[in-house]
Amino acid sequence: MDWTDKMITTVLLIAAIGGCATPHKGPEAEPAPFHPAWWCRGANQQTFLGALLRPVPPLQLQRKRWETPDGDFVDVDLLPGASGTPILIVLHGLEGSSRSRYVLSLLAAAEREGWRGIGVNFRSCSGEPNRLLRSYHGGETSDLTWIVQKVIAENPGSPIFLAGASLGANVVLKYLGEQGEGLPSSVRAAVAISTPFDLALSAHTLEQGFSRIYMRGLVRGLKAKAKTKLLLFPGFVDERKLNAVKTLTQFDDLVTAPVHGFKDADDYWSHSSSIRFLSGIRRPALLISSKDDPFFPGKSLPVAEVAANPFLTAEFTARGGHVGFLTGSWPGRVRSWTEERTIQFLKKHV
Repeated sequence: MDWTDKMITTVLLIAAIGGCATPHKGPEAEPAPFHPAWWCRGANQQTFLGALLRPVPPLQLQRKRWETPDGDFVDVDLLPGASGTPILIVLHGLEGSSRSRYVLSLLAAAEREGWRGIGVNFRSCSGEPNRLLRSYHGGETSDLTWIVQKVIAENPGSPIFLAGASLGANVVLKYLGEQGEGLPSSVRAAVAISTPFDLALSAHTLEQGFSRIYMRGLVRGLKAKAKTKLLLFPGFVDERKLNAVKTLTQFDDLVTAPVHGFKDADDYWSHSSSIRFLSGIRRPALLISSKDDPFFPGKSLPVAEVAANPFLTAEFTARGGHVGFLTGSWPGRVRSWTEERTIQFLKKHV
């Protein structure tokens, strides 16, 4: 996720009360099971510091604007490379972007393997409002379908991998399940990190306890974009009601659902949650989630669904927070376990 200055201040307070444990040892050829850094063991420490400290080496990315068939556009950041090499397509989370640290870190991991990469911005997330009233949401897979087809047409024969974090992970898994046996053969495997498998449950979780801090930042960003759209599409939403929105449930009821053709938030969540599509996945997919994720309750992770589908592999760790999974001996020597584990898994399917 992307955080405000107030959240950064909170990070420093949380980091100061971290527990102590045996320091993690140096890098290994194969990523070991995840163990949080001794200085960053809590769920909120992992979540906040993962957004701030995840290492991102310099990348030579090329920003491109792809015109969509419906008259809108999608902005992408391209990581160039040799023709014929694998291509990793990465999707960000709610109110993130292709410049979120976890996206850049995954692209950097791809570059180290000699792969190419594409950091996708959902509509309205590249720093410029999209042209249409519609934007993006947790179940919007038509853009990903079009992007994959475009990449295949321009790179015939190249293996394609998908990776998503948070909301982007939900989109990736829903897309795979929808496509099922019809998924293009070029798409070899996927990784989903910190997936909100049940969007209703995730929204309600974010409205409780400390998790409300994350929700407030997300809602603030969503409302700001909705107000920008009001300038382009006057009257599409009651501005007084929009100003009164405090929770994700209220925003999805008022804006997300009606704009994208759903009756209400419950209807949107029901049709868009990836847990309904896991049984249809027919490509190897690695599901990385933490049981202490403040965005999704560990007791509700899809253990039974994973066991029933041989194409799914689960790494449901005890700790890691939300898109955190930081390890390393000291804060100045941070390592991101998810990127290591992602590449290890995908390399098996080149």
